[in-house]
Amino acid sequence: MSVERPSGPFRIGDRVQLTGPKGRLHTITLREDGELHTHHGVLRHTALIGQPDGSVVSNSGGHEYLALRPLLRDFVMSMPRGAAIVYPKDAAQIVAQADVFPGSIVVEAGVGSGALALSLLRAIGDDGRLVSFERRSEFADVARANVETFLGGVPANWSVVVGDLVEELPEAVPAASVDRVVLDMLAPWECIDVVADALTPGGVVLCYVATATQLSRVAEYIRATGLFTEPDANETMVRGWHVEGLAVRPDHRMVAHTGFLVWARRLAPGAVAPEQRRRASKSSFGDEDVELWTPGAVGDRQITDKNLRKRVREAERAADGARQAAHGAEAAGP
Repeated sequence: MSVERPSGPFRIGDRVQLTGPKGRLHTITLREDGELHTHHGVLRHTALIGQPDGSVVSNSGGHEYLALRPLLRDFVMSMPRGAAIVYPKDAAQIVAQADVFPGSIVVEAGVGSGALALSLLRAIGDDGRLVSFERRSEFADVARANVETFLGGVPANWSVVVGDLVEELPEAVPAASVDRVVLDMLAPWECIDVVADALTPGGVVLCYVATATQLSRVAEYIRATGLFTEPDANETMVRGWHVEGLAVRPDHRMVAHTGFLVWARRLAPGAVAPEQRRRASKSSFGDEDVELWTPGAVGDRQITDKNLRKRVREAERAADGARQAAHGAEAAGP
């Protein structure tokens, strides 16, 4: 059975985004005895329960708040995080560049905090299948809780495998059966060989990497296998605009570099892509450059165990609220 995001009047356990004075945002999970305390006053959750999406309510100080269920992009930016997330602008490009379609079989690694998984689940629809791999069980717990919080349940067509992709992928999916593979990890080139075995001919592998050294290494590795088309790469930058009357100008701040996308398509077994003519140049890299491509040199941001345990608790509390809301809706009936 598919899991749909809640709609209709606000219920206990729903996630609600409040826009208060001066545009400040607060994201809360509705509880029967819950209260939002700010220096402007107190807003009781009971003032929201039963109200429709898009309502305006006042707190004890008379300040008004606009109440809306978070959009996916809103939820992703405010949800508890174990690992760094794939930002909405990049998630949208991943779905588009990899051409993730309804009914497709998709593999992602690692799952991180579940941000990309939510976009992929929407893209594959009820008939598709998503298999997410994650090395750290704590990150997998955060991702499961975040997905359940947003969707109101865990989709039946999504599974999370805790373990190394190189070791677990051949056991999780048959060879040449996967339509799309998305790699969001420190050293994706280590997984390209096993990914090539899993992909169907014409399937797409797409890597999301943060640095130019990672981009260089994975592109060269894909090219060297001879199993894929020539890799393409890009990055996405989003610049907002201030539009008010005749005051129309770019925003002073913008969402610039977050990561690179590099992708290629699997060739048929035994096929050799036509050689592309390139202008003569020096060798792309030498032995002394390889050290710059090692995971240690690329760098890996660490999160403390204490902080990670806190993130897991936050995500699980939000998921408990979503379950409560879902059970309340079932009890109320049509």
